[in-house]
Amino acid sequence: MNRLRLYLLALTALLVCSAKADEGMWLLQLMQQQHSIDMMKKQGLKLEAQDLYNPNGVSLKDAVGIFGGGCTGEIISPEGLILTNHHCGYASIQQHSSVEHDYLTDGFWATSRDQELPTPGLKFTFIERIEDITDIVNAKIAAKEITESQSFTGGFLESLAKELYEKSDLKDKKGIVPQALPFYAGNKFYLFYKKIYPDVRMVAAPPSSVGKFGGETDNWMWPRHTGDFSMFRIYADANGEPAEYNASNTPLKTKKHLAISIKGLKEGDYAMIMGFPGRTSRYLTVSEVKERMESTNEPRIRIRGARLAVLKEVMNASDKIRIQYANKYAGSSNYWKNSIGMNKAIIDNNVLGTKAEQEAKFAEFAKAQNNAEYAGVVKKIDDLVAQTAPLNYQLTCLTEVFFGAIEYGSTMLTKTREALEEKNDSLIKVRLEALKESYKNIHNKDYDHEVDRKVAKVLLPLYAEMIPVDQRPAIYKVIEQKYKGDYDKFVDDMYDKSIFANQTNFEKFLKKPTVKAIDEDLALQYAQSKYDQYSNLLGQLKELDKELTLLHKTYIRGLGEMKLPVPSYPDANFTIRLTYGNVKPYDPKDGVHYNYYTTTKGILEKENPEDREFVVPAKLKELIEKKDYGRYALPNGDMPVCFLSTNDITGGNSGSPVLNENGELIGCAFDGNWESLSGDINFDNNLQRCINLDIRYVLFILEKLGNCGHLINEMTIVE
Repeated sequence: MNRLRLYLLALTALLVCSAKADEGMWLLQLMQQQHSIDMMKKQGLKLEAQDLYNPNGVSLKDAVGIFGGGCTGEIISPEGLILTNHHCGYASIQQHSSVEHDYLTDGFWATSRDQELPTPGLKFTFIERIEDITDIVNAKIAAKEITESQSFTGGFLESLAKELYEKSDLKDKKGIVPQALPFYAGNKFYLFYKKIYPDVRMVAAPPSSVGKFGGETDNWMWPRHTGDFSMFRIYADANGEPAEYNASNTPLKTKKHLAISIKGLKEGDYAMIMGFPGRTSRYLTVSEVKERMESTNEPRIRIRGARLAVLKEVMNASDKIRIQYANKYAGSSNYWKNSIGMNKAIIDNNVLGTKAEQEAKFAEFAKAQNNAEYAGVVKKIDDLVAQTAPLNYQLTCLTEVFFGAIEYGSTMLTKTREALEEKNDSLIKVRLEALKESYKNIHNKDYDHEVDRKVAKVLLPLYAEMIPVDQRPAIYKVIEQKYKGDYDKFVDDMYDKSIFANQTNFEKFLKKPTVKAIDEDLALQYAQSKYDQYSNLLGQLKELDKELTLLHKTYIRGLGEMKLPVPSYPDANFTIRLTYGNVKPYDPKDGVHYNYYTTTKGILEKENPEDREFVVPAKLKELIEKKDYGRYALPNGDMPVCFLSTNDITGGNSGSPVLNENGELIGCAFDGNWESLSGDINFDNNLQRCINLDIRYVLFILEKLGNCGHLINEMTIVE
């Protein structure tokens, strides 16, 4: 029997669990084989595996889905009502906001169905079915239809998913999209059939003074007092099937929704989270952790910090710009601070030492097994990382500056140039129409040309400080030769004189399009040079990454064998997972103890009318001072806001339901704690905590601040 087969059997072996109690993002489809369900019951779960995931029936899995493109949401009523985080709904709230209707500042409450706002582009995705396709992939490798390296590629996995979908009983069903993905670094493969609903409407969002209370100051921190929630609703056609927005669509009659418990919680209570964690890297070597710190986090911190300083200044000076750039600022700031915290936590928590210990144990295991492949794999990874690290540093700097921060610049003019050279009138007409769309896309409602100009003036010279001359995009030669290194002059010319710079320039070009005008366009030269450099770096990394992928497959297979009989879980890849743990406080450092929950007392303690991050709405302050909490208060009359649990989560879990031992909703996950931001690389059982919003605070805000009792009436409340 080959080693791969032994490994696959090992993944499903019986065990008496000796893993860290709360570590693991477990696959629902392997709960029984891996006995993770037994571990959950040991922690306090009162449900069976079929209650959580039933491939042949309805289960809790059917009440959880992907909200938008990067968060989790849960169904909390029989009529398609979604609960997720405020920061997950933030882009949609901003999309609907204007100076006249500033929902970011004032909040939004639909007091009737006809007030629920259609939100173009927003989707909700359920997982309809999961299939193990490992044997199919391995058979194709064995038959030499594909190489082992090709089995990881998006092209192959997309074609395989389509091939299997065409043979499936789900073919031609509305909203079904198949997706095939590797797990355990390609030692397993699964096919997910997704059901996507494209008509999702905004229902409720507290003001940012509630939903983002504490702002960036409190982000990733505890204690927390943030009411981080928003609500949306799925609409469907007359048959309950996915359909694009139509006024005749009606709320989806869901096959499963979560009951909500307001019975309260105490230290030690069981807590589990079902959701879609985005990405972890738990199986990195020491060299790869250092690469993450130095080639990704450090340049990201420096570049985003510079951009955020510009945005903060202009947003504070203008309500219009504040609304335009609110979502961009929040998105950039989130992982700027995460990168700072991760690098600090890697050092503070001795992650490099832990990884070194793991490598030493693996070397001993490989020697005991007399396995030469295992014995040499870490050294081979390290040798490749020595080559990828400087390239990834360049790539991070390039993408952060030219693709993440500076928005101006387009290569659309190149196709117009081709048509002009061919003197093809009909094609020229088509290309000019496409340019009109491109102009609209650049100068959209969330873009300000002068703000972007300021960002460019700061980041172009910063990039030059960080990257040697011979590694920069070709546009830097233009700046040096034509502009004598004057970045401000170059930026002003590009932002003033280019074809896409303003309506006047654009219309002038449309009236008389010429090859010469395109060739002289600075924005095109700039954009083309960044794409050329991007392509160059990806080309250099392609073969190295291919080798690394195969080496990781070997290393992770070996680590899984070494750990037996303790089961292994695969790294997060934005597929549905279940994590379990308990409600628990923690001690971040000597002499400091953090309680496991916060109350509204802390809101008033943090209040600062002069700081936008800590403004308390007058109505909320009145409710707190009067202790007008209704049935949601604690026995002593206080109002809970947030609580801690030991669940293993990461980005993508935002908005995930926190469930008690009976599968009832007790909260909504929204953050991790500062001391354990190295958790994506190494789980620390003592320090790692998930920060959750107490469902009682959600209902209190919804009822007392939003006057949305009708929404609570459609929920199933357990008292």
